[in-house]
Amino acid sequence: MPVTVKNISLWRKEVENQVGTLAHTLAPVTKAGANLHVLMGYRYPGDGTKAAIELYPVAGKKVTAAASEAGLSASSIPTLLVEGDDRAGLGLAIAQAIAGAGVNLTFFVAQSVGKKFSAVLGFETAAGAKIAAPLIKKATTSKRK
Repeated sequence: MPVTVKNISLWRKEVENQVGTLAHTLAPVTKAGANLHVLMGYRYPGDGTKAAIELYPVAGKKVTAAASEAGLSASSIPTLLVEGDDRAGLGLAIAQAIAGAGVNLTFFVAQSVGKKFSAVLGFETAAGAKIAAPLIKKATTSKRK
């Protein structure tokens, strides 16, 4: 599977860090028919009382309405989704390509499941994401050494 790099819009909500908040937020979105590819829920470092929920995709009238009613809104953080076949060193290749271009990240979350790799990268600016996209594609499609 060739590596794909695409711009995405995460939907986000800042919440109190309490038991059940994630499930409560997801319930209406899921019931509206969302098939989430990305779901992140995390507590803020240094502040145990605050957390964030981020998800993708939010598309279609019913899902968008449910997400809005659940308090989620489109994030302003420029974000790329990278997907493809897994191999050792992909995270490093991506990080080096971005650093080499002088682009700063706001976050980088990656995982491999079976033989597939996916990563979600947030950038300080839309220009940074635009610069990074072809560099990530090139870095992840290079031949193995």
